[in-house]
Amino acid sequence: MVATYSARMPVGGTTSRTTTPGAPVLTAAGWAVGVGCTAIILGTPYLRFGYHSPELHLVLDSVDACIALLLAYLLIGRLRRTQRLQDLLLAVGLVLLALVGLCAALVVHRLAGDDRQTVGVWLPVVVRTVASGLFVAAALTAHRQLSHQQLRRGTGVAVAATAATVVLLWVARDSLPVAVTATPPESAQRPVIDGHPAFLLAQAFSASCLLLASLGFMRQARAGGEEVVRWLGPGCALLGFARVNYLLFPSLYSGWFYTGDLLRTAGYACLLVGAAREITSYWAARADVAVVEDRRRLARELHDGVVQELSWIKSEARVLSRAADGAPTVQSILDASDRALDEARAAVDALGRDVDEPLGYALHRAARDVAERHGARVVVELDDSVRADQHQRHGLARIVREAVGNALRHGGAECVRVTLEATTVGNRLVVQDDGRGFDLGSTAYGDGYGLTSMRERAQRLPGTCVVRSTPGSGTTVEVTW
Repeated sequence: MVATYSARMPVGGTTSRTTTPGAPVLTAAGWAVGVGCTAIILGTPYLRFGYHSPELHLVLDSVDACIALLLAYLLIGRLRRTQRLQDLLLAVGLVLLALVGLCAALVVHRLAGDDRQTVGVWLPVVVRTVASGLFVAAALTAHRQLSHQQLRRGTGVAVAATAATVVLLWVARDSLPVAVTATPPESAQRPVIDGHPAFLLAQAFSASCLLLASLGFMRQARAGGEEVVRWLGPGCALLGFARVNYLLFPSLYSGWFYTGDLLRTAGYACLLVGAAREITSYWAARADVAVVEDRRRLARELHDGVVQELSWIKSEARVLSRAADGAPTVQSILDASDRALDEARAAVDALGRDVDEPLGYALHRAARDVAERHGARVVVELDDSVRADQHQRHGLARIVREAVGNALRHGGAECVRVTLEATTVGNRLVVQDDGRGFDLGSTAYGDGYGLTSMRERAQRLPGTCVVRSTPGSGTTVEVTW
């Protein structure tokens, strides 16, 4: 058996990496919202951008913290499977943001008046700045793997560093400078860029880190990142512009609700969508794995049971055929065994193969497997730009097996040519042989099971199947869809 395979690449000669649809659009939308809100604040002095609403501020802080904890829990679960540095950095950063969101208001409420403007401000600002740095580090590390020892060491270092920072700030609370000297405004119609230089620098640094992380996550999502990475792009953009707005309106007093708080909640909403889609994708992947494992189990059962028994029946029938000098009944048994073996092997092949296998590989393998058993030559010319879903790929492979098998078993062909190409009106599959051919008008062939099966499979693509044959001139099977 000689198998010749040639593949025609799409126009341009190269294939591009599959991108995640919508990732740049989502990130651009996040930037557009952030830039638009900031521009309105800077250019419109007649609107109020701050309101005294302790209840609303507390609700948003709690909601944001719960979302951060949910996503951190998801990333910790994924970290156990992937052991990636990126997941560790993101999980630690989200836990820090959640702790600040849940504890900041309580800490400020418990502290005395002077401490509220020192450690009550510096503690959440420092922790949020550290979390922003972890975000940008995660966006730049991509898919770096960690060993179990490195993972434990990294987690320990993160916990120890956070605890040391909190303790250090608490011990030095009496020597900390006042972060913001402004009193709460009765209304907020103009930006108030006021505060200690270190406080303003921390807000600017945090905003820069989050905006840079947004671009990094967008780049990863375009390269085929997970759903959560896809939504981290717009989420970090909104969180970054929230920090810009905190720079314009220092968010010192938890009773005041600013535009930055709204942008921050919008950023966390993007993270919530990413978490929900990641969970859905995870369970869908688990279901796919379960289906693949079950298909492979069935393939093994068929191969070890049905195929072995049919092979034995065929070998015994061949012995009877030689002994009975080619009796018609024995020949019918041989033909039936050939068909049953081909069907069983096709089922084993379909169940055991990857569901995402390219169409060209599936058709080439189907033609080659049939030709190998008959010692014939098959020439396969496939256009790799033709795409098909799993259902279509299975149907086309079965049509190829049937057409090649008929050409070799009944037509006595020495060479079969299989061609797959894209046309201006659709796709076309052609199986052409140099065998004896047959009379299409004969009732022995016109209503045959093989021809009927090919036509029905073509209709389910949906498409059509046309068979052309003349006695002595071979047969052509053409499927279009």
